[in-house]
Amino acid sequence: MDRKLFFQVRRQPPELIIPAKPTPTVPKPLSDLDDREGLRYKLSGVQIYGQNSCMKNPVKVIREALAKTLVFYYPFAGRLREGPDRKLTVDCTGEGVVFVAAEADVRAEEFPLYPPFPCMDQLLYDHDHLHGSQGILNSPLMFVQVTRLSCGGFILAIKFTHNMCDAFGMSQFLTAMGVIARGRTSPSVLPIWKRELLNVRNPPKATCTHHEFTQLATKSTTDPNPDSEMVYRSFFFNSTNISVLRNLVPQHLTKCSTFDLLAACIWRNRTIALALHPEQKVRLVFAVNARSRLKSSIPVGYYGNAFVLPGVISTVKDLCKNPIGYALELVMNAKANVTEEYLRSFIDITVMKGRAPISTEWTYIVDDLTQLGLWDTNYGWGKPIYGGMAYSEVDPTPGTGNFFLRIRKKDGDEDEIVAPMCLPAGAMERFEKELQKLLVYGNYIKILSAL
Repeated sequence: MDRKLFFQVRRQPPELIIPAKPTPTVPKPLSDLDDREGLRYKLSGVQIYGQNSCMKNPVKVIREALAKTLVFYYPFAGRLREGPDRKLTVDCTGEGVVFVAAEADVRAEEFPLYPPFPCMDQLLYDHDHLHGSQGILNSPLMFVQVTRLSCGGFILAIKFTHNMCDAFGMSQFLTAMGVIARGRTSPSVLPIWKRELLNVRNPPKATCTHHEFTQLATKSTTDPNPDSEMVYRSFFFNSTNISVLRNLVPQHLTKCSTFDLLAACIWRNRTIALALHPEQKVRLVFAVNARSRLKSSIPVGYYGNAFVLPGVISTVKDLCKNPIGYALELVMNAKANVTEEYLRSFIDITVMKGRAPISTEWTYIVDDLTQLGLWDTNYGWGKPIYGGMAYSEVDPTPGTGNFFLRIRKKDGDEDEIVAPMCLPAGAMERFEKELQKLLVYGNYIKILSAL
């Protein structure tokens, strides 16, 4: 697909969609896991639907479903206020979320089905041009644009304030909207607020090691051209590629997940590609969904942020000179250490540091969204041909990190995992070569073991 796809969108004026029925007005404080400085931005998702012979007007259906869904998720129709110590609270004013109807002379099949998507500024209304929407305070918490396509399909793009929920919370909201769009009067899973479940302890105490907050000193780079132009590439992994990489895994680590394996491989290859000083310390940070790890049980329907960001640290020399098992074991041990106590310690140290974000120097951040439910949202026209994040990067700073996403292939082919990358041009070339070397070596090991 041509990543330079260009088209013009004809938008109707933005409107505020309010809940379809009166909703409570009691203020709702965010949790201390929500209320982090590093989440004070808006996260975007995209769903692309192809032509359907039963197609009604998706703008009308989704607009009405949005209003009805906001009855249950009414905090999204409010506004964030900042209190003492910059504590965030939702003022449940019922003012509404921004909705835009649009049309575009482009077909669904012209879009590449992985991020970053071309012309996202056309597919999602630029909220910074809306009066009063700068930042996250005192402004709408959600923006939705439905763009009808020339083929008869449509695109739903959404942007929401990350402090309100994580990607899985967004998926829960859209699933609820899909159920209501298809005729139900309430979501299949009712939303639960209960943000107090993830608040700081009294007194707060950091009881675990948190490499994600460690400051890393800077060594001189060995990259001959560290400031070269940043470029994007997407790397695809099917079951065959992953099987080949598993041939490189030592026996005691064979129970590693696909995410563990890819995170370790990409972190190592990325570090090699950046040609850093051998004694430079580098870090991998990855998101872990804590919902299934809490003994105290986050209730089904909880849609707040419920993830932590464990980090692992290595010198460049150790990471690059050792086999892949070295990085893989670091990742697996860090994930295994995410217990309820770790979560509580993470919340406490975050608050103790004044809600400061994690340290990002010499850091690669990755988030596994291969199980995100945006692929299955049905508003009445079946499942989307793409459902996932709008952009390829976890952090707004180019090159800091990326999502792992699931890509649905056509014609019954197996799904693939895509890892979009952003690196300086020279480093990108080296990264591709290192990845190819790993795949070739893994295949060689596979052949030897079969003899």
